[in-house]
Amino acid sequence: MVTPIRPWQLLVGKLLPFALIGIFQLCAATAVAVFGFGVPLRGSFPLLVGLSTLFILCNLGLGLLVSTVVQNQQQAMMSAGLGAMVPMIYLSGLIFPIENMPPAVQLVTYVIPLRYYAEIIRGVFLRGSGIDVLWPEALVLLGMGILIMTVASLRFRKRLD
Repeated sequence: MVTPIRPWQLLVGKLLPFALIGIFQLCAATAVAVFGFGVPLRGSFPLLVGLSTLFILCNLGLGLLVSTVVQNQQQAMMSAGLGAMVPMIYLSGLIFPIENMPPAVQLVTYVIPLRYYAEIIRGVFLRGSGIDVLWPEALVLLGMGILIMTVASLRFRKRLD
């Protein structure tokens, strides 16, 4: 409450370590996929890291948004797990093809960042796609990340509860 830092500096201090952890996990998972399971990385690794950073931005924004809404850590875990992660996994197209979902549910999938990131992963890893093909997904993730982070930042307050 009495620190001489600005709110944006506090946000960066809270989120930057998690962003770095996310990038490290991406590198570790890519290494395991390529060297452990023999999955060929047909696209550009720097492009994968760059576009994954957009997805990490969305997820960090969602986490920050959840933390501004709930009262304690238990509520945050339940809200994030049941309210965000489970629907994102089921509606992203990772498990069930989006084309096989009812039309109303297909519309809901457009607001799920993982839908676009799944297409990026498939494009970079399996098809070797570049930014010239993946720019629509990247643009949507960037827009979502900025929107989510803006809303979360506006709700964020230094407080003593």
